Amino acid sequence: MFGKKKAPTIRSLIGEGTVIHGELRFSDGLRIDGEVHGDVVASEDGTSMLVISEKARVCGKVNAGHVIINGTVVGPVESHELLELQPKARISGDVRYETLEMHQGATIDGELRSLKSEGRPSVLKLAHANGG
Repeated sequence: MFGKKKAPTIRSLIGEGTVIHGELRFSDGLRIDGEVHGDVVASEDGTSMLVISEKARVCGKVNAGHVIINGTVVGPVESHELLELQPKARISGDVRYETLEMHQGATIDGELRSLKSEGRPSVLKLAHANGG
């Protein structure tokens, strides 16, 4: 309604204390609370959502539509819809985004670049802390 896309449902969970070695491919939605050593890549058919929680760690490439990070990523990150960097997000690697929302406290150690859109400018949105 009113032009907003419906967010994909989180269908898979990598639980806290779980460690995965190897490439991880998913569709729809994925939440990572554990650790992944390898690339995390959404399928290209349809929209996707990836949530990397506060205690999560990904060592490898991250590529999805809507990406929310509040944990640690060591490797490049690409979000072709919206990239949300929560206050405890730590990224060591280059970041490419369509639209970026970055909260105070999030850090990036790498190059930050917008994706080239077909005639549309990319958007950078800075979030501010609410006083109170």
